[in-house]
Amino acid sequence: MGRYTKIFATFARACLVRDMTFRTNFLLECITSIGWMSMNLAFYLLVFTFTAEIGRGTGWTREPFFAFVATGLIINSIVQALFMPSAEELTEMVRTGGLDGVLVQPLDAQFVLSLHRVDFSAFANGLVGVGLLVWSLARMDHAPGVIAWILYPLLILCGVAILYSLVIMLAAATILLGRNQSLYDFWFYLTNFSRYPAEIYSGPWGGPLRNLCTFVIPILLVVNVPARIIAQPLTGQGWGMVAAAFSAAGASLLVSRIVFQAALSRYRSASS
Repeated sequence: MGRYTKIFATFARACLVRDMTFRTNFLLECITSIGWMSMNLAFYLLVFTFTAEIGRGTGWTREPFFAFVATGLIINSIVQALFMPSAEELTEMVRTGGLDGVLVQPLDAQFVLSLHRVDFSAFANGLVGVGLLVWSLARMDHAPGVIAWILYPLLILCGVAILYSLVIMLAAATILLGRNQSLYDFWFYLTNFSRYPAEIYSGPWGGPLRNLCTFVIPILLVVNVPARIIAQPLTGQGWGMVAAAFSAAGASLLVSRIVFQAALSRYRSASS
């Protein structure tokens, strides 16, 4: 573990040096990201001028909902900073044979392919999320308990693990297909479901969609569970969701590892 930590630190340092070499581009990426998020927050503020709650009886009033948004920003910024840049390069590596060089290294291929690139500008949204979380929690009627504060970072990691597993399985599809830009677009479309509270998915269409995105592709657990823990009082149902999030994270990591290894076993060199 110590060896891989040092290697990742080397990767991250090299990426930071590259970003600082082009500081203007780095700043523009941060500003663009923060500007896009600011427009989203302005839209949510506009929504709350017409309603006091997202969904009748759900408890997602303005401050809890902004805690929900903040949690999503934190989780997505981690995934987009640490994993997505490397995964996006995989298509080119498969096409040009760069994957061959990774496979002959005395390192775990999934580790290298997941973490060799870090996009530090993506952390800008995470910082906005932390500030938004502090703002929303300071204005809520109740303060999160000690247990909530202990569970919250653990559930953040669970959400990151679920999204990371999805990225890895799409990377496996890249290895098998050679090019899968549409599948990466599918990742962004799918994660859009996690941007809203699970309670809004109800009725004849929403109910089946909620079950699909909870028990088959556990995307609704990514943000909903940690946000509910920190923004609303912990109840019996909440404990069930906590257990589901931990279980889903473990199962997702296991399945993604199996799928990725199976894809590597079927990989043929670009020169063959």
